[in-house]
Amino acid sequence: MGAEETPASLVGQVTSKDPEVGLQAVVALRRLLEELERVHVDNARDQDWSWQSIATSLSVSRQSVHEKHSSRRKAEGKEK
Repeated sequence: MGAEETPASLVGQVTSKDPEVGLQAVVALRRLLEELERVHVDNARDQDWSWQSIATSLSVSRQSVHEKHSSRRKAEGKEK
């Protein structure tokens, strides 16, 4: 997300009638959501939350959240 793409600025862009502006905002929002999920999953695991507790909070299966984040955390030395 660039300096001009703050969450507040993205709100205005997603309602643009210009498809290029709107679609670029969708991409930026997807990236922001992925980063937010990563940060909060890491925070939860660092506070000893189980994968099941994280999955329940995200309304996904334990398997899906584990598959998505455990290998990254292992590679970063944050997970056994």
